Amino acid sequence: MVINMSETYVECLVARKSSPVLRFLKILLIMLTVVFVVIGAMYIPGLLIAIITGILAYVVTMKADLEYEYLYLDREISIDKVMAKSRRKKAGSFAIEKMEIFAPLNSHRLDSYKNRELKTLDYSSRIAAQPERRYMMVWNGDTKIILEPNEEMIRAVQSVAPRKVFTD
Repeated sequence: MVINMSETYVECLVARKSSPVLRFLKILLIMLTVVFVVIGAMYIPGLLIAIITGILAYVVTMKADLEYEYLYLDREISIDKVMAKSRRKKAGSFAIEKMEIFAPLNSHRLDSYKNRELKTLDYSSRIAAQPERRYMMVWNGDTKIILEPNEEMIRAVQSVAPRKVFTD
């Protein structure tokens, strides 16, 4: 964490757990691509199928190997998707001023938000650990954001909005 007189900077990287279906599909498509390249050496239609399965294998690999990078800077949390450690895409930017609450996923303080219809954005690893490391942020009254911040990021957000951040 870097603290300046006017701004705080914290970054955190969280790897998302890949689903078994995506891992299986990735391996299957790679194997099919290799098989059709060999077949394509003898028959042209096999090469066309190899190109299609190769493209599908690339897309599935990008979806299967996913990380989220959280960046807290000057009262704002920015989240980027990092796909296969090679491509980066902006997932969202959230101003702390519009945050209603920031608490652990299993906190009793979130009970009043359980029955509300909120749009859910999950930027966590999707792994339930003990103790719970995932946090829920209700933002702008209509969005529930699930994050897995480190201690530095929690302290940085808490220093800006102490009445909205809970660590219980």
